[in-house]
Amino acid sequence: MDNLTFTNSILLVEGLKVTSQSSYPVFILLLLVYVFIMVSNIGLVILISTEKNLHHPMHFLFCNLPLNDILGTTVILPRLMQDILRETSQRYITYMECVIQAYFVHIFAVACHYVLMIMAFDRYVAICNPLRYSAIMTNKMVIKLSASAWALSVFMVSVLLGLTIRLSRCRSNIENPFCDNASLFKLSCENVVINNVFGMAYTVIVFTFSLGSVFITYGKIATVCITSKNKSLNSKAIKTCSTHIAVYIIMFVSCASFIFLHRFPEYSDSRKLASIMFHIVPPGLNPLVYGLQTKEIRQKFVKFWFRKKVNP
Repeated sequence: MDNLTFTNSILLVEGLKVTSQSSYPVFILLLLVYVFIMVSNIGLVILISTEKNLHHPMHFLFCNLPLNDILGTTVILPRLMQDILRETSQRYITYMECVIQAYFVHIFAVACHYVLMIMAFDRYVAICNPLRYSAIMTNKMVIKLSASAWALSVFMVSVLLGLTIRLSRCRSNIENPFCDNASLFKLSCENVVINNVFGMAYTVIVFTFSLGSVFITYGKIATVCITSKNKSLNSKAIKTCSTHIAVYIIMFVSCASFIFLHRFPEYSDSRKLASIMFHIVPPGLNPLVYGLQTKEIRQKFVKFWFRKKVNP
């Protein structure tokens, strides 16, 4: 079976270990989560794009977040739900499909960091340089920042996966609920030191760059608030920055958890659960934490919901 699987480039995905009795309840739970994530994130994008009062740089930059969350959830949940209803021995995927899935899995993970970084920069300009905000955060700048975040994500992931797909394969089992770079290069019997080194360097660079820039940005914002002693400025800073920090912490902890557990094979089941949670928890909480905690979005949402109730 192994030779046939390898020859035809068909891989067997380990998936989630669920009993036959719990497969349907787990499927329904994941389906409800997926529907909620899709509806809430797509709803936010539509709300911001259709309401002229929300056509501000901060909200346009924020649109990158729900779009990335839609990508990150869609790339694994439909396939994962499909596999839950299959026997473990029937969870097949082609090598090319696996590579494509891994590519977008990593795009989602890296873009999470870069999108939140450009949003932090927007908050820095708004609070530390309020008089120059309109001159700096133009539509052109918003496009540049958004394009840079996505282009850098695509470049980093392309190099990462490029180093992996060059390897020959001697195995056919994906020891994960879905495909990612580590699962792919573990299929090879070649020397994968370069993949491990680049993967570690890539992770350290993204985390350091992300954490460092957010720390420096909010350090400067805190300094300005402390030295200005302006109650109005401090109140604005707390309201706008607390939601961003909350979203960043949720993303960072979720991401760091499964990366940390990847280094300990004895916690394989915990790692698998953590990796799935990374694609569920931030996309599910971001619309609630960031969308509904932002005054302008919350007010528009309430008005829209009330109008629907009055005119069904």
